Amino acid sequence: MFVVTVTYTAPLADVDQWRAAHGDWLSDLISRRQLLVAGRQVPLIGGVYLAPEMPAEELDRLLATDPYVVHGVAAHSVVEFTPLLVATGLEDLKSQQGAWLPRQL
Repeated sequence: MFVVTVTYTAPLADVDQWRAAHGDWLSDLISRRQLLVAGRQVPLIGGVYLAPEMPAEELDRLLATDPYVVHGVAAHSVVEFTPLLVATGLEDLKSQQGAWLPRQL
């Protein structure tokens, strides 16, 4: 599993012009469970995603298609981790390990 942080590299006015496309991109990936969670950082300096287990190269490929990255207004940082302890009701997050199957974009 991965935690991805997004950091804006341009002024918010430049980021905002790509916000709708970025939102569509996130919604698509979440609908296909290629991202599990996405949200804004507080204060608004970027965002955070939670991604299921997959080959790191696949995640890199997905992140490279982010409209924010394509248009040079944000950068990603990725931390891989293994979920060992989870709150009641989130046990499925632990079962993400080894469950990744390649999907066609």
